[in-house]
Amino acid sequence: MASIFTRIITGDLPGRFVWRDERAVAFMSIAPLQPGHTLVVPIEEVDHWIDLDPELARHLMAVSQTIGRAVQAAFSPVKVGMMLAGLEVPHTHIHVLPIRGVHDMDFSNADTQADPASIEAAAEKIRAALRAAGASSVAG
Repeated sequence: MASIFTRIITGDLPGRFVWRDERAVAFMSIAPLQPGHTLVVPIEEVDHWIDLDPELARHLMAVSQTIGRAVQAAFSPVKVGMMLAGLEVPHTHIHVLPIRGVHDMDFSNADTQADPASIEAAAEKIRAALRAAGASSVAG
């Protein structure tokens, strides 16, 4: 059975995409830890990040850096955090989000009732930052 992320990638479920290329996508978390919380996900369904093909892992890191730079430009945080946890969805994904401190990466603080309009507004800020940086794989 396809993971929820595969269903988002294929369009069976809605997603607010900011990036799409031949190997990876980036879309907004529906339960953000902070405004701008973005997930970088391989199109190929791989459960555990240690099982990624090394070339795909490098690509995901490069996309995460690009998204991270856009998050930095869009939200001006102290830092941009990145985390691989992978417990909630059996499909490798990298969390990229603006942070002021490590407490901003605590999943118990997820906004499970986030306003879809604010998630879309954050996505548009990231897309605009990607476009301004000359990214060619901006989605949405």
